[in-house]
Amino acid sequence: MTSANANRFQDFFENDRYVTLKNHLYNYCLRKRAVEKAMRSEKKELVLEIGSGISPVLTSCENVVYTDLSSSALAMLKKIHGKGQYVVADAMNLPFDDRCFSHVISSEVLEHLEDDKKALMEIARVIKPNGTLIVTFPHRHFYFSHDDRYVNHYRRYELAEMISLLDEAGFRTEYVRKVLGPLEKITMMAVTMCASGLESWKGKGDLKEKQKNPGSAVVKLFQWGNKLYAGIAWLDALIMPRALSAVLLIKARKKQSS
Repeated sequence: MTSANANRFQDFFENDRYVTLKNHLYNYCLRKRAVEKAMRSEKKELVLEIGSGISPVLTSCENVVYTDLSSSALAMLKKIHGKGQYVVADAMNLPFDDRCFSHVISSEVLEHLEDDKKALMEIARVIKPNGTLIVTFPHRHFYFSHDDRYVNHYRRYELAEMISLLDEAGFRTEYVRKVLGPLEKITMMAVTMCASGLESWKGKGDLKEKQKNPGSAVVKLFQWGNKLYAGIAWLDALIMPRALSAVLLIKARKKQSS
């Protein structure tokens, strides 16, 4: 996560088993697949992925600079992934030269930032003219609820609003794709409410000390369960109208005059 918000999962970044679980979550896998598909036909020179944390959405390319506010997240990512470069960076103040990236990926990041417009202007600054920007974001204002607050979202977006923000920053939207449907919203509300209840039951304190590494059988069950649920969530996104989508992907291109 690249944000001024506190990262509630910071303590888990040094836990190998947690990384294994996180990187098999059905919603992460579907976002990753959508981004990889959008990038497949692109001629990639140097790619910037913003807010990658321990779970980057582009792993098929070696010319990638992964960034995050968390140094421990990037250290863990470098340990398990290895490829690419790793830079601790704030999306609202990117430490890169103008026009140095051919592509930028921002997946589930803008909603965590206090000043999303500033972040988009920074992205526009570091991307080359006619360069490609891939954005995924939580969709629909009326979906904003417990799960958004739990993961420190400042906001959700309407599609027209996001297209307008991109246009203002100097990007022309090429296409929009559904990534996750209303089932995602229902699922995450249930999961985060259960998590909040469990945290309240355990009481406040050092989360790192309270967490126990799950056994290998639990990890395997988690992986297969999420693989199955990913198929159900993919079907839900496919058949449900875009107006009900919980997560959308936009592929945009920087205007030549920007």
